[in-house]
This record gives sequence, C-alpha cells and structure tokens, in this order.
Amino acid sequence: MTQLTLDDYENGVRRGDRALLGQAISLVESSRPEHRDLALELLARLLPATGNSWRVGISGVPGVGKSTFIEALGGTLTAAGHRVAVLAVDPSSQISGGSILGDKTRMNALSTNPAAFVRPSPSRGVLGGVGLHTREAILLCEAAGYDIVLVETVGVGQSELLVSEMVDTFLLLALPLAGDELQGIKRGILEVVDVVAVNKSDGEFTDAAKNARQELQAALHILRGGDNEPGVACCSALHGDGIEDVWALVAKHREHVERSGTLAATRGQQQLHWLWSQIEAQLAIAVRADAKVAAMLPEIEQQVRELRCVPSQAAQRILHTFLGL
Repeated sequence: MTQLTLDDYENGVRRGDRALLGQAISLVESSRPEHRDLALELLARLLPATGNSWRVGISGVPGVGKSTFIEALGGTLTAAGHRVAVLAVDPSSQISGGSILGDKTRMNALSTNPAAFVRPSPSRGVLGGVGLHTREAILLCEAAGYDIVLVETVGVGQSELLVSEMVDTFLLLALPLAGDELQGIKRGILEVVDVVAVNKSDGEFTDAAKNARQELQAALHILRGGDNEPGVACCSALHGDGIEDVWALVAKHREHVERSGTLAATRGQQQLHWLWSQIEAQLAIAVRADAKVAAMLPEIEQQVRELRCVPSQAAQRILHTFLGL
C-alpha cells in the first residue's frame, strides 16, 4: 500500500479523488494494526462530513441481474446530476479466502463514469452478504461527496437481512415468477424490504413479470399494509426500461421516512447495532490472540470435534480463561 499520511487521506477523500478514496477504503479493510489505527483516526476526522447520502441496499438471488440493474440505475442517476457510489460486495471463498471481485468488470460504463465510484470488496465470509467494513466504506463515500450510495449484497437469505441494518432503503430484485415460485422469496425478506423490482420484464417474460408484480404486491399488502406499504415495479435493466419507475418508489419511501421523522431514529439504532457488532468481532479477535486461550484451544477444539464437550460449555471455559475467572 502506498505510504500516505493521515492528511493525504483526509484531503483526498474530501476533494472526491477516486483513487485516494479507493486507497482509503483499502486502509479501513486492512487487518494490519497500524493500518487499523490510522483508519479509525481518518474516520473520526471525516465523521462530520458524513450522513448526507441516501443509502440503498440492493439484493436478489444469483442471476437476477443485480450488476446490470445497478449499471442502468447508476447511469440514470448520474445523468440526473447525482454522484453515485457503488459498494459491490463479492463472495469470498470459504476454502482459499479469495474473492471473485468481478462486479467492477461487469459495470464497465459506470466504472468509467466521472460521477460514479464502483468499489468491489470481499465479504470474507461475513454473514449478511456485506463486507466487514462496508459501514465504514459508506462513511468514506459520503465524505467524498457521493449523495447516493448503493450497496450490492451477495444474495438473498436470512443472513442478508443484516443489510437492512445499514441502509435507508432496502431494494429487492426479483425474477418474473408466478404462483408457488413466490415462496422462494423468504418471508423475512419481505418483512424488511422497502421496494421490490421485478427485473427482466421484457420479451417472453413480460406477462410473467406483470403477474409476479401483482402477486408480490398482494403479499406485501397482507404483510405490510399501511402508510408505508412497499411498492413493486417491473423493469428491464438490460434494455433500461422501468428504471425511473423503480427509483420513483425509492424516492417515495425516502419522502415517507423523512416526513415521518423516523430516519434519524433508524440511523441511530443502526449505529448502536454497528457498535455491538464491532464489540463482538473485536472480542473474538482478542480471545483468539490471548496466550492462555491459545495454549488450551487445540485440546478444547479436539474435545468439541469428538463430541466430548458441548460447544457452549467449551465457550464458557474459554471465556473464563480469557477473563481470568
């Protein structure tokens, strides 16, 4: 990593230098202690310049066309005068720890758009389909002047509900489905989603997409009927059709939460969740690094593997050793 000073990082981010913004995100993603200390100081300096974007989480099953949709949406938004940051989280291999990091290559036009910033980051196996430092990357993008931050998640599942705890609008991309196939979308997702877009609504799938929209709207009315019932729109990201309709639903949701006064409270709660998730993550690192724990860990792990010890009991022994109890 290029040796830069704290002032270099801060000034570069504040003036919207995309190269330095990328390096700043690499800094916060680094696991090296000296980088981490510098990253935390940088975030503290930039914190007053954050919070001015609209944060949108975008999720959907593999093959739904997330990257194509984001490219189309990003182009529409930048053409309207917005500055758009995309944090595209790639799945990490559970074997090698490596990441595909292919989103930037799939967003060719947006990656070269001067009003956009596309950053692929590895999830490193973190549940929630988001990277360990995605929240910090959002703050850096906001400090760099991006007024819309799109967070693309790995996929849809119970764990991906965590993305709703770091964004203002959670947008679900769905495929043209019908009938019982709608059961493939978990109820938990529908309970937190704010906008649904039925993608690939073109050609032979046009009618199926319209049917899916009606069924999804009916399901959401039953689950979430009220002043802020999630809206559903059809679109074709490949052809650029219906993108404005989808964004109009995002704008409607934004208007509702700002008018109702719930935005500040929601973001405050998200900050508290971030606090405790960081405490849990850093405690786990500290426990593993403790010399006394490290000495006893191989034997305890062997006992757990061989079913000679209940994991909860083993965890208690480890924590007691760490705390000196």
